[in-house]
Amino acid sequence: MAEGRQLEAQSVVVPTATGDKGDDILSSLPTREGWWTTFVLYHGCWMTPQTARSVSLVRAQFAPRDDDVVLATYPKCGTTWLKALAFAITNRSSHPVGAGDHPLLTQSPHDLVPFIELPFRHIHPLAAALDAIPSPRLLGTHMQHHLLPPRVDELGCRIVYLCREPKDVIVSLWHFINKVIDDDLSLDFDKAFEMFVDGFSSVGPIWNHYLGYWNKHVEEPDRVLFLKYDDMMADPTGHVKKLAEFLRVPFTDDEVDAGVVEEVVTLCSFEKLSRLPVNSSGVVDRIGGRLVHNSAFFRKGKVEEWKNYLTEEMAKKLDAVVEEKLKGSGLTF
Repeated sequence: MAEGRQLEAQSVVVPTATGDKGDDILSSLPTREGWWTTFVLYHGCWMTPQTARSVSLVRAQFAPRDDDVVLATYPKCGTTWLKALAFAITNRSSHPVGAGDHPLLTQSPHDLVPFIELPFRHIHPLAAALDAIPSPRLLGTHMQHHLLPPRVDELGCRIVYLCREPKDVIVSLWHFINKVIDDDLSLDFDKAFEMFVDGFSSVGPIWNHYLGYWNKHVEEPDRVLFLKYDDMMADPTGHVKKLAEFLRVPFTDDEVDAGVVEEVVTLCSFEKLSRLPVNSSGVVDRIGGRLVHNSAFFRKGKVEEWKNYLTEEMAKKLDAVVEEKLKGSGLTF
């Protein structure tokens, strides 16, 4: 497939070094203290200044290809699992799922399916990190849909979006943040919950994140696949088949009879991945200037764990906000 043409730079100036005039642009954005650092409101989305620089660079420089597949998620919605599944499914001809040297056994899903945006993308050039990947590319993102480079939609790039029950998201997000920040910056759960309900969270508000991809799915269901974490947990085999169909690499009857679908489910399961040495040690990337160990991406992976953290009043409060924000969209939890 022919590569997409280079995007035109947007009007926001992005700093590539301290002291650049782009710092003035970022400093003019609305800010709010909370979570582990100061966030800026960039195009209606809360994020760290480093991530804002990265997103702006992506919009200016990233050249989508028409056969790209974008795996999009709000943080802590099953990103690692989705990346592993998509990689195993699309590469099973060159990397048999049951092979002892399968890449997922020795490499993090986040290395095999890189994020388009990184907090320090200006340090990690796009050409070296993404443009060198052969087609068709599997790429991850936490960006809201409206922040994706317009050519992603114009070229018809396929998108797989995975969402999760918001009450479970806040619990998982809180645990993750407290794993990757210094102890003296640890965040009280009640405070984190109130900020989350207020729409203040990384790449949030979460309901805007969900709605952007949901609306695009409703508009173009054949191009945007919208999945729910709880549904996938309830029927992983059925969803692996569904994902393979969408990725245009459906399982053959022989593969189904041979148990390949179940092998994919097992290989990419939380139990399997979390116990691998590569996922229990090492560092995958930087988030907001902090080293993130691979083990931080694995905790429990369960559904309805929110019941151990949220009071009945808290649960009702978040449910009411989410229901109001999603009203009329057809998306429910």
